[in-house]
Amino acid sequence: MQIEVLKSKIHRLTITQADLNYVGSLTLDEELMEAANLIENEKVQILNVNNGERLETYMIKGKRGSGVACLNGPAARKGAVGDVIIVISYAHMTPEEAKVFKPTLIFPGKENQLK
Repeated sequence: MQIEVLKSKIHRLTITQADLNYVGSLTLDEELMEAANLIENEKVQILNVNNGERLETYMIKGKRGSGVACLNGPAARKGAVGDVIIVISYAHMTPEEAKVFKPTLIFPGKENQLK
């Protein structure tokens, strides 16, 4: 049996841009992606702390060190610049693997920079 468990979490990231006319996804600073153990095109869940919206999309690498967190396409309707979000990814594993697995958690600081 496989279960789905937390793999990565970026806690309290600030939306810096929203681009309704883009194809769709979350563009995120490459440095933050690496720190959170996220890869380009990986499926993520986005939780908007400001309005309670929840959505699923995929990751696109943004400029390293820029602090960018841009909701693209339809996702741009789910949050506004300045909203605080949580980005989560999950992994499938056996219960035995899950008992010893340690998720990657990061807590960005001001302007979405790593502390």
